[in-house]
Order: sequence, then structure tokens, then C-alpha cells
Amino acid sequence: MAMIFMGCKNNMQLNEHLRRIAIASQGLQSEVKAHDDLLATKKAIKHLGYVQIDTLSVVERAHHHVLWSRVPSYQPDYLNQLVKQQSIFEYWFHAAAYLPMDDYRFALIKMNSIRNGESPYHQNTNPKLEREVLSRIKSEGPMRLRTLDNKGGGGGSGSGSWWSYGPVKRTVEHLFMRGDLMVTQRYGMEKEYDLAERCLPSELNTRVPTTSEFAEYLFNTTKRAHGVFNWKQLVHLRKGPALREQMRQILLDHVQTGDIKVIKQETGGDLYVASQLLEQTTSPNKLLKILSPFDNLVIHRERLKELFNFDYKIECYVTANKRQYGYFCLPILYGDKLVARLDCKAHRAEKRLEVISLHLENVVFNERAFFNALLAELENFAHFNGCVTLSLDAIGEHALKWQA
Repeated sequence: MAMIFMGCKNNMQLNEHLRRIAIASQGLQSEVKAHDDLLATKKAIKHLGYVQIDTLSVVERAHHHVLWSRVPSYQPDYLNQLVKQQSIFEYWFHAAAYLPMDDYRFALIKMNSIRNGESPYHQNTNPKLEREVLSRIKSEGPMRLRTLDNKGGGGGSGSGSWWSYGPVKRTVEHLFMRGDLMVTQRYGMEKEYDLAERCLPSELNTRVPTTSEFAEYLFNTTKRAHGVFNWKQLVHLRKGPALREQMRQILLDHVQTGDIKVIKQETGGDLYVASQLLEQTTSPNKLLKILSPFDNLVIHRERLKELFNFDYKIECYVTANKRQYGYFCLPILYGDKLVARLDCKAHRAEKRLEVISLHLENVVFNERAFFNALLAELENFAHFNGCVTLSLDAIGEHALKWQA
């Protein structure tokens, strides 16, 4: 097995090259220019394999933020349009996500496990209520939970009725997770549901994949979207010895054919990189991107530490007195480095984006160029968040020192 060692004299150049491969593979190295931004959004989701959905709205939600970082003219309604076109669908990757419709068959494995009672989640629903929900949507068309939850539709009214909020919500989520219902559109974070049979393209492949096919799908998705990856990424939250054994064999086969090179790290771990990408020349760029905490580039924290030396976590899940960088700090990508963390908040009623704090990393970069790029990107980010003013007191002293 051929290996490249990170401890060689060209260690810094190799690591720089790997970072650029990872960034380019994520669609973050160059500005997307397309006559059709909706098509560019569809292609971005297809390339990434999934875009995680998140409810936090300190700034624009993660699923919109991730796509805006790759398609600068992206509009939040594009996702509803693409769902309506049957180009993408909502389901579960390692979390709730938008996925390419072409990959629907790979979601059938989880759907079937829930239908068969193999999952510890989404259980203890009432079969009678399931039939009533499905019957009502079939006869009345797509519905939101609030409509299903009202006292109409034969469900009765009052405390303990079939349509009380808790049981209905659990039932709808169960029917969604097992594949009977699909999301047809969102109103903010509120979902509208319809029968799956009315949401799927007629020509769609719905054959349940084998374990080998599922492992190959996960491998190809990771390789395409990341370029540089580790073992944990390949099997992230995927349980079962059969799948892991298939993945080990697929990885070994790709290494033996030379399609994948092994990068042996000084820490003893391995990174894997597509040979074709490793042999290509990468050039530096000075683009600055304000990333979501759920961005596909940063979501695998161990690999992020290995490749970018960036130790990152979202601090909204820890108590205030233990936060170091802020409630919802955003990683800032500048060129091929993650150089800072930005904590900010969109005050939507005031149409004001507030920068609460900025923390620079201990890396070498051109601060004058960085702050000029940051100020320009903050203007774009404010506009994306529906804000017309910026509060920059937290970085004013730093930025003004370098402002051209």
C-alpha cells in the first residue's frame, strides 16, 4: 500500500495542497457564476450529496447559509422550487437534510428499518391515527401539521382526541420517517406534507440497495464532495458490522488500484485523497467565506482539526460561562485557511446585523487584505440576512486600522 508521509520536508506544502483540494471539492474555492442560479443550487446539492437542515436562526438558517456560500445569488425559495420540481427531497442523512432526488433509493434502507420496527425512534404510534392522517391527506391534499391538528376531519375535538397535538405530531413524523409522507414545501420551518406516491417522479429508481451498493454510494459521495477524507467520515453514524466491512473492502480496493492515496499523518492517523486531485496543481486564492457551523466543510470536527488545525465546536449548546468564542460563532475561511471566528446576530425587526465578537486564529495571513475582504463580505452577509445596517463596534478598532 503506497503511502505519503506528512512528516516529510515538504510537509507544509503538502498540507496546503490538501486544504486547497478539500476547499475546491466543496465548491468554495471560486465564485459560482451561472445564468441559472436555481440550476446552480440544484447542482450544488447534487455535488455535496446533502445539505443539513437546522432550526437555529441567529443568522439565516444553515441550509440556506451553506448554499449561499456556494451560490452567491442564492434565494431561500429555491429549495421549495426544487422540491416542487422533484429535483430534491427532505429526509435523513446523518441529520435532517435536503438530498438529490436521484439518491432517493438510498434513503429506503432507513425507511424500511423504521417500518420494520428496527429503530428505537419513532415508535409507539397509533395505527388508527396513522390511517386517519393518511386518509385525510389523500382526500384533502397536502397539509401542514396545524391543519391536521385541528378538530375537523373526523378526528373529534377536545382533550384526548385523535387530533391532539402530541399524538398527531408523532404520527406525522413517523409516517415521514418510514416513507409514507414527504415534505412538499416549507413555510419558514413549518412543513407541509403529502403522500410520497404523489411526490416521487414516475421514472425514479426505487429498488432497495444492497449493503455493498449503499457503502459504494457513501464512499463516492464523500470522495466527490470532500476530496480529502478520513475513515470516520466514511462511516459517520452508520452502524452495523456488515456495512463497515463493505466500506473497508471498497476503500482497500480503491487504494490498491491507485485511485486513492493514503496520507500517513504524524499523529498516526490516515487521510485519504483522490489520486487525480493530488496530482493536479492548486493555486492560492484570497476569497473570504463566512461559513455556517453546519457547513459541509467543517461538520466533521476531527478531520477539520487534522487538515486545518482548527478546533471547533458550536457553543450554543454549552452554558454561557463556558463559552470562549460566543453563542453561534461562524468559521471564517480566507484563502486556504480558517483564520477567524465571528459571533454575530441578525436583528430582523431592526434589519440590523450585529457583529458581537471576532477572534483571530494564530495563523499567518495578510491582516490588511483580510479586513478589507471581511468588511466587503459582511455587507453581502447582511444583505443575505435581510439586514440593511451593520453594527461593527466589536471589530471596528481592528478593521479601521487596516481599512484601505
